[in-house]
Amino acid sequence: MSTNQDKTNYISLFEIEKQKSLSQNDGNLVPLQGLGVLSSFEILKANSNALRGTLTESLADPITGSLAADDQLLIKFHGTYQQQDRDYDEERKKQKLEPLYSYLIRVRVPGGIATAQQWLDLDALADKYGDKTLKLTTRQAFQLHGVLKRNLKTTMQDINKTLLDTIAACGDVNRNVMSSANPFESSVHAEVAADAKRMSDYFLPKTKAYHEIWLDGELIAGGEKEEEPIYGKTYLPRKFKTAFAIPPRNDTDVLSNDMGFIAIVENGKLLGYNLSIGGGMAYTFGNTATYPRVADVVGFFPKEQLLDVSEAVIVFQRDHGNRSERKNARLKYTVDRLGLEFFHAEILRTKGVKLEPAREYKFETLGDKYGWLQSADGLWHYGVFVEGGKLGDRSGYNAKTALREIAKIHTGTFILTGNQNVVIAQVTAALKPKVDALLKKYKVLNTDKLSALRQNAIACASLPYCALSFAEAERYLPVFNDKLDAILKENGLFDTPISIRMTGCPNGCGRPFLAEIAMVGRAPGRYNLYLGASFTGNRLNKLYKEMLNEEQILAELRPLLADYAKSRNENEHFGDFVIRKGYIKATTAGLNFHE
Repeated sequence: MSTNQDKTNYISLFEIEKQKSLSQNDGNLVPLQGLGVLSSFEILKANSNALRGTLTESLADPITGSLAADDQLLIKFHGTYQQQDRDYDEERKKQKLEPLYSYLIRVRVPGGIATAQQWLDLDALADKYGDKTLKLTTRQAFQLHGVLKRNLKTTMQDINKTLLDTIAACGDVNRNVMSSANPFESSVHAEVAADAKRMSDYFLPKTKAYHEIWLDGELIAGGEKEEEPIYGKTYLPRKFKTAFAIPPRNDTDVLSNDMGFIAIVENGKLLGYNLSIGGGMAYTFGNTATYPRVADVVGFFPKEQLLDVSEAVIVFQRDHGNRSERKNARLKYTVDRLGLEFFHAEILRTKGVKLEPAREYKFETLGDKYGWLQSADGLWHYGVFVEGGKLGDRSGYNAKTALREIAKIHTGTFILTGNQNVVIAQVTAALKPKVDALLKKYKVLNTDKLSALRQNAIACASLPYCALSFAEAERYLPVFNDKLDAILKENGLFDTPISIRMTGCPNGCGRPFLAEIAMVGRAPGRYNLYLGASFTGNRLNKLYKEMLNEEQILAELRPLLADYAKSRNENEHFGDFVIRKGYIKATTAGLNFHE
């Protein structure tokens, strides 16, 4: 928690930058008063020549599929991660070969909105250079997996030819900005989505490194100094996530973000936003100083102040975030350490931002809507369920081919959702029968056969590519849900909405700690089981049982679901039920997540 000493003695890194080089002068690191010395990653960023490092040399090395160690960290800022296919690790060790390295490329798609041509182009790139699948992320972005180093630059260039890019899709910057994917529900959808794009573009890094390395842009001549007027030369202490949401649907899990904007609409007009700060999902097993957190809603501002308010929050985290310990570097920890009173005082002092009291709003669900829906302008929108966000073709469900064929005739857009699904948006009445015919041809019209729980499921990418995963997620959750569906049918719960999420580790990419039922990987085939989040995204779940295998998880859930079917109140969600019945204690704040 915060102390007066923390607040009065704190010297921000940004101020240090102005006074002294961050290099290791005389063998000493620059101290960060109250928090310790700078982490090695901070030093790396400072000495990276504006995120260039030795990436050009690493990419040109034909001997290995890997990059130099420092470049593996810097490349995140360019929108890609080095990974390895862990399914082949043992085989390659026996053959005395290095791991099968490849690269994840994340495409920045503000608000999740892509044109039909962009869809076609990315689909083709996935087939040509990736593993022939498109991953739809929980942050409304596309991911290509399995890209080899020799194809990395060409793939990045081809992505940019689509008028999309990968800049700041990863790294210690403001990442892809999310927005509600609901043109059928709100007259202000387009306005909010435009704000999301405007904000995403505004906070892009100013370094020319991306254009030089990937797009053969002109080199900066004569040692000219490149300025990052907002980020500074060490950027932010950690990744920074931003989302917009339009009540009553919280399909972006807005309160899981470092910074969130909840649209306040009156008589069909967007008045402004409630600001939320300090959300985040990740924690580290065994480290109680780390925890997930639901954001605080701290006030309202008129829509005209969006960029000023956003910059004030980012500057606050830039100046006061923990740069000595990356595990405690997210804004959520900064808020808990310094307090909301200090936050309000700082954003007023640095950017002149004074928030009004938060306006009333209500979330009713965090899920997506599927099937055909018509908006007030007469256009049609079709919500497509994509299990685990993995868009490929498989027996009986050829969604990738279906969407490719639809894109060839579609005159509207595609909108990726925060739940790993996609909306075929702005379909005209004349085109609707043709789109419908293609959906039927490729057997995509199947949500009526899926349990409501499965329709509210999320899984992170996990194995085989993710180096952090302890257990399966994306490949396994559909199999697990088949078995859970049988229990739901037994108890008459097949059509009852329940949110379920599975991740391979506790880093939170699938936002597991906001699911009513969550399984977080601890070891191969073993998961921690969490229960008790709300169905609207405003309460965390809590650890129920540890290190369970599939049989044990089903054995734990079977009596709980049976009791829920028998004893629930009218319209009571499962997460609320298990708290009311005393199966689990409510998590009322991140700081009591471990209690």
